[in-house]
Amino acid sequence: MFLFQNISGADWLMWVAIIAALMLLNEAARANKWIGLTLFIAVPILLTIFVWPTTAGAGSSTGTWFHWVKVYSALAGCLGFMALRFIPKLSRNKWALLFPPIILAVNILEAVTRDFQVYGMHGMVDGVFMNGGVWNIMNGVAGIINIITITGWMGIIISRDKQKDMIWPDQIWPWIIAYDLWNFAYVYNCVGDHSFYAGAALLLSCTFAAFFIKKGSWLQARAQTLAFWMMFTMSVPAFVTNSQFAVQSTHSNAALFTVSFIALLANVGVLILHIVRVTKFRRNALKDDVYAGMKAHDQVLADNLPENEIPKDLNLKGGNDSSTHTA
Repeated sequence: MFLFQNISGADWLMWVAIIAALMLLNEAARANKWIGLTLFIAVPILLTIFVWPTTAGAGSSTGTWFHWVKVYSALAGCLGFMALRFIPKLSRNKWALLFPPIILAVNILEAVTRDFQVYGMHGMVDGVFMNGGVWNIMNGVAGIINIITITGWMGIIISRDKQKDMIWPDQIWPWIIAYDLWNFAYVYNCVGDHSFYAGAALLLSCTFAAFFIKKGSWLQARAQTLAFWMMFTMSVPAFVTNSQFAVQSTHSNAALFTVSFIALLANVGVLILHIVRVTKFRRNALKDDVYAGMKAHDQVLADNLPENEIPKDLNLKGGNDSSTHTA
């Protein structure tokens, strides 16, 4: 195969199973705050004491400071989002609601930095095969564009239903797809032999959840599925390295270039859309919802705001944008 070596039928079944398991765990965490607290506090404490010192100790593929920091930072993000969801004082504080987009931007910037670093790496580095090249620069630029096109920083809301999901109306599907393509290219460039699962399956699990189960909740689903994946790989590090289901990258220059080029192209497309809407409707990308007036944005507002707070001029039929509506 162009991207990966020798994917068996069993590998594909496991890939589907990983997506399904992550989606199910995400739904469990959405169900109520007590299940969420159990999954993001109690379970990690038990794993930290009884499992990870052995499975993620010195000499294991997840025994580096990076993996330990990554799992706890992912968990901290989930708990921070839960605080916004279930503490009314925070959910009404516009400054507190800046926490999710800031965390997202910082995480993208960290990955961009790593892509630039890998540009000059070749061969085995810290147990991972690297094949650096111009594709790393291309994808780093795509990541920077992805940060620039984050919009609606002040527009996050909490859903009116019992799940109290963290909803980001202005994070519409073109941006999410551009992010997914960029992030897959990042994982493929920098940890290629893990990207079949940690790239494709992980990204699809949160994207499917946000597109087909709860629109507007992508960032929440992204944080939760990432935390579950990190807990799993810390507990079973051999799964993606040398188990019967491990799938290796081809490390092909053509494949690396292609995925990074597609990611860059997609993000440039979103940047053009971003610029058009900012200039046409005179919107402040940090303060206003840039995509207000588009059905993808307005339907999320209608579905999640309290009835008495829903704007009267929402576009719920996919017609022309309103040049005056802001969320």
